[in-house]
Amino acid sequence: MRMKIERPTTLVLGASLKTYRYSHQAILRLRLSAVPTYAFGLKTGRVGDVTIHTSIEEFVDSSIHTFSLYLGPDRQTDLLQWVKMIKPQRIIFNPGTENPSIYHALAKEGVQCEEACTLVLLASNQYGV
Repeated sequence: MRMKIERPTTLVLGASLKTYRYSHQAILRLRLSAVPTYAFGLKTGRVGDVTIHTSIEEFVDSSIHTFSLYLGPDRQTDLLQWVKMIKPQRIIFNPGTENPSIYHALAKEGVQCEEACTLVLLASNQYGV
């Protein structure tokens, strides 16, 4: 079943149930900042009020504005395909996920690539959606 999302949101890619992971902390901070947030990861579960989904297809036809990426370059093989399916406007490449080799292809799809830290952007009121 595909989700119908009505307003721009953030999709955390590489979401983790482990509380010490930055993706987990980012989900909590995004929600604390009232950013509509969804999550995609390897294991289904919940982080606060956000369910981690294991099927990216659930987000097709949604209004995802931003991908907050927590997948290293070696785990980004499907990223371009996901961008074509979901059509986000921006991808935040969090520390350790930077991948300049794909930025040109993403730009051709109309995606703004930003090397930044979601947690820092939120803490400094620079996240913006």
